[in-house]
Amino acid sequence: MPLGSLEDHLHDISLGQKQLDWNTRMKIAAGAAKGLEYLHDRASPPVIYRDLKCSNILLDEGYHPKLSDFGLAKLGPVGDNTHVSTRVMGTYGYCAPEYAMTGQLTLKSDVYSFGVVLLEIISGRKAIDNSKSAGEQNLVAWARPLFRDRKKFMQIADPTLQGQYPTRGLYQALAIAAMCVQEQPNLRPVIADVVTALSYLASQKYETDQAAHKAQLAPFVSKNIKRDETS
Repeated sequence: MPLGSLEDHLHDISLGQKQLDWNTRMKIAAGAAKGLEYLHDRASPPVIYRDLKCSNILLDEGYHPKLSDFGLAKLGPVGDNTHVSTRVMGTYGYCAPEYAMTGQLTLKSDVYSFGVVLLEIISGRKAIDNSKSAGEQNLVAWARPLFRDRKKFMQIADPTLQGQYPTRGLYQALAIAAMCVQEQPNLRPVIADVVTALSYLASQKYETDQAAHKAQLAPFVSKNIKRDETS
């Protein structure tokens, strides 16, 4: 894909490469959730992706995400079955805890992985980063205590955004991520609900201070131009 992977834009940024702004991040998050929704709700039988991570989310010219690499995908449970039992595979840091411990795979396992990706999109941090201090190496473990205090939500936001994001949008995005990475799979939302919430956030276009300032000045500028033309 022409713009590479989401990982390239979050963690392997080359010199001179543009940082992802808030609007683009929410657009990518919503699009990736829609891809997962297709696998879970439209495919019959449903497909458990099993390896959702930033390097498997590819981007086209318009930053529209595409899920790639279905080498670990499994057909989901059918009938009265609640899960698929399988050898534990996937990427450390993204695997749902119940799957890592028991090998029992469900659609909610993918929802957990999506929550980790959403946290990466919001924070700019890696799912696992061994270069950080002990308490900050695992992204979910680091973020969980911060979820309990809204005053600390700003600490999770990617510093490279330089505060250019809607406070309410940040709170809502983090609330979605927090639900997705719940320890208990039955407490996680279904992906269709995640799509609804993120599609709303992606539709709320955030204007940077500079853009908002230009928009405020626009009526005055156009009036002055008309005055100059008539004089």
